Amino acid sequence: MIDVQRLRVLRAVAEYGSFNQAATALRLTPSAVSQHVAALERSLGAQVVARSTRGVTLTQAGQIMVGAAESVAAELEHAQQQVAQLSTGRALLTVATFTSGGRLLLPAALSRLTAAHPRTVVHIREGEPEDTLPLVRQGAVDLALAYRFDGPLPVGPGSSSLEWTALLEDPLHVVLPQGHRLADRDALDLAELAAEPWVLGCLKTEAYLRRYAERAGFAPEVRGTTTDYFFARSLVAAGMGISLIPSIALAPEIPGLRTVPIKTPGPIRHIGVVAISRSDRPHVTTLIDALREQAMHQRQGR
Repeated sequence: MIDVQRLRVLRAVAEYGSFNQAATALRLTPSAVSQHVAALERSLGAQVVARSTRGVTLTQAGQIMVGAAESVAAELEHAQQQVAQLSTGRALLTVATFTSGGRLLLPAALSRLTAAHPRTVVHIREGEPEDTLPLVRQGAVDLALAYRFDGPLPVGPGSSSLEWTALLEDPLHVVLPQGHRLADRDALDLAELAAEPWVLGCLKTEAYLRRYAERAGFAPEVRGTTTDYFFARSLVAAGMGISLIPSIALAPEIPGLRTVPIKTPGPIRHIGVVAISRSDRPHVTTLIDALREQAMHQRQGR
């Protein structure tokens, strides 16, 4: 029988990449953490971490066990919620979301949820997918509105327990000052913007732009990166440069700006909802269905 505490320690080691930092987080000594990991390795007959002067990394066996640890943690969290619901008669639903997706899709979907399950208490947590999806896997969050660009979901080890439900394709557009020489175009090739300075509303958008720009044969001059798409568009209006903005983040309008699509194939942000697949959570299923319905309305309204 695998000791659950040893799995908990391994999860912390994987999260922090260090026995010392894991020990601090767990309020244990580094020696105790090392002993827990060594005992787990003996019980498995396999090495779960590779130690080096730069810290520790998971072996393939370690990745498997961290996935199991996440599943165990999620099941225990779910069981605790069920016990609490027995005594209170109220279900707790925690939803994580990134800002622009939550603003677009969540309000109407939550209205449908509360109409169908009036005794469900909803908590909202805002954050980026790389922060919120691990919380779904751990059971601390029931579902998360998330997005990805070209690559896989940023969920780390144990991601096989998560189920992605696609909601929207969110193409990125170029935002220019209204008097810009290219502002009247119906669509633009990214290569036509090689000489332009950029101000962006997200660090991941900057990384994405650089990948697409490299394919188009240039390195973009990025003069500013913010954490807010509205702020980035305000900087465009102030003459700081041009921007690359997801379509759902183009509202509210800012006077003096022009939005132009990028020619196909252009960069697209894929929006979806992530949850642990389980059949005994009707309020989760209701909210996912409501999000899909709201996304369909958005697609039809474009």
